[in-house]
Amino acid sequence: MTRIRNIKQLADLAGVSTGTVSRALADSHLISAGTRARIKALADEHGYRPNIMARNLRIQRTGAIGVLIPLGHQTGQHISDPFFITMLGLLADSLTERGYDLLLSRVIPTDGGWLEKVVDSGRVDGLIVIGQSDQADALDKVAARYRPMVVWGGYQAGQVHCSVGSDNRLGGDIAATHLIEGGCRRIAFFGDPRALEISQRLQGCRDAMARVGLTDGPTVLPAQLVAEAAHPDIARFLGDSSQRPQGIVAASDVIAMSALRALAEYGVAVPDDIRVIGFDGLAIGEQTVPRLSTIRQDLTRGAEHLVDMLLRRIGGDDTESVVMMPELVVRASS
Repeated sequence: MTRIRNIKQLADLAGVSTGTVSRALADSHLISAGTRARIKALADEHGYRPNIMARNLRIQRTGAIGVLIPLGHQTGQHISDPFFITMLGLLADSLTERGYDLLLSRVIPTDGGWLEKVVDSGRVDGLIVIGQSDQADALDKVAARYRPMVVWGGYQAGQVHCSVGSDNRLGGDIAATHLIEGGCRRIAFFGDPRALEISQRLQGCRDAMARVGLTDGPTVLPAQLVAEAAHPDIARFLGDSSQRPQGIVAASDVIAMSALRALAEYGVAVPDDIRVIGFDGLAIGEQTVPRLSTIRQDLTRGAEHLVDMLLRRIGGDDTESVVMMPELVVRASS
């Protein structure tokens, strides 16, 4: 059987125009169901596969979505971070189900125009940015002229870019309130507040403490999000028994895990001596010893929002930022 190499050969075999074949293979309802089925059957029978790159060129689409991870304040963080791996898996599933490829980039911003270079490259149909890092101004600048972009992160009044994320301030408040209800008065916050999400979680922690008269707020250790980098600083902090808190609000589950490791090394009992709560709700928190209490973000729903809103923006629609409610998950560490 002769293998068909191009759309004209398939059109000649089917006895129709090349435009009819193109529309039939694209499932256009301008072509009758019977004709679509007949042309697809002939294409399968003769091993014809449409040139996707050529089709995308004609319709001025790339068929790819860029997923960017900007690391402005935490340059040592890796894509292998459990949070990134979880979110990337969810996004990849959702995008491939919709027929898009995913183009992943880990970016360390070196100047204010790093994002403009990406959007002007023409390599993708739209962008999903995971985390604002300390780049909220760069995101706002590009969002003012480039519509097909959605960002995972915190929301603040007046921002230009469209974001999806949790109510981080409420999450920090819930975490600190949980520790206070457990008897903690000396609370430490582990996390670098240069990132918007982290600063909001810290503010929530302060809100909860202020409500019960703990106006000094938490002791802040700007721990890094990378476990191997966070652990030495956390270990030094907790090594001084005179400054040990009664409770720790960690800005991420990864930071909380580093705290659990350091406390175990010093023989400090959790939660009897110090209570610990993380943030994110990653599955790995079920495997720590003791099992990690956390503020859970609905990452599955968040990924769905990111993809749905981006595709709507690619189609020309406008979308508003989404702020999801966090959830307290109490396990053995608090």
